[in-house]
Amino acid sequence: QVQLVESGGGLVQAGGSLRLSCAASGRTITGYPMGWFRQAPGKEREFVAIIAWSGGSPDYADSVKGRFTMRREDAKNTVYLQMNKLKPEDTAAYYCASRRKWHSSWSRFHAEYDFWGQGTQVTVSS
Repeated sequence: QVQLVESGGGLVQAGGSLRLSCAASGRTITGYPMGWFRQAPGKEREFVAIIAWSGGSPDYADSVKGRFTMRREDAKNTVYLQMNKLKPEDTAAYYCASRRKWHSSWSRFHAEYDFWGQGTQVTVSS
């Protein structure tokens, strides 16, 4: 059973930074694309960042490009999301996700992800 556990969320002032972590167990992350998504109250879950199974440059939502950085550290079975210059509109629950199929393509669509963490709350005050 694949388990993803996010951590690192919290309350921060606008302009501040947080680093989210997603630790996987039950399966290696090597060979699988990994994604970060977020969901604010009353809104649909939205894509934040994804990284291919092969690594390389992640793909980012326009709203976070230039402020957020995603990386994967396969040796630790963990992915990270460094969030800088946070804005109040970044407030949401942040989720880590992975796909079931080995070497599957990356995707911005949350419905195409099979495994999810429980989420970590990020609150940015103005």
